[in-house]
Amino acid sequence: MKISVILGHPEKGSFNHAVAGTVVQALRQSGHEVVFHDLYEEKFPPLLPSSEIPQDAALPPVISRHVDEIASADGIIVIHPNWWGQPPAVLKGWIDRVIRPGTSYEFNEGDSGEGVPHGLLKAKAAIVFTTSNTPEARERAVFGDPLETIWKNCVFGLCGVDNFYRKNFGVIVTSAPGQRSKWLDEVREITNKYFPKLA
Repeated sequence: MKISVILGHPEKGSFNHAVAGTVVQALRQSGHEVVFHDLYEEKFPPLLPSSEIPQDAALPPVISRHVDEIASADGIIVIHPNWWGQPPAVLKGWIDRVIRPGTSYEFNEGDSGEGVPHGLLKAKAAIVFTTSNTPEARERAVFGDPLETIWKNCVFGLCGVDNFYRKNFGVIVTSAPGQRSKWLDEVREITNKYFPKLA
């Protein structure tokens, strides 16, 4: 299977990078083809120009490559921190420019864009690994876990990927190396569960 792995974190030594490394290693050990993008390392351009909004717009090569990759992926894994209840700006820009009409979703014929889109992504499953420095109880009680809504309902659900799982790790800032090691074991287990070893 071809799995697209998208990382959005600026710090090389971050736990997010450790999660991404664990994911990529587990997938490759299971025989999957991995297409990995570190959006900060690649300096992905996040600003959506008005010229790209039409469905038939001519896209820059870097955007076209991302669009084609995500459209053809059998699975998708996204890794990022929780910043103000949202993904980092570079990752939000990736959504804006890559999750496009005609390849990720479409509206029914005669629908002028006000209806519910029909998902086009072929991915059999999507996983989102996030990190935060807010305790889970406070996150849910005060903020309502907006990242779950964004990824499950607003992105993957509308693009046809119903087999979705998100796991948040925290509190990162006070976590000890032993705890982080256990979390990485969990990352490996979740990855292998959704994308098992190829026969």
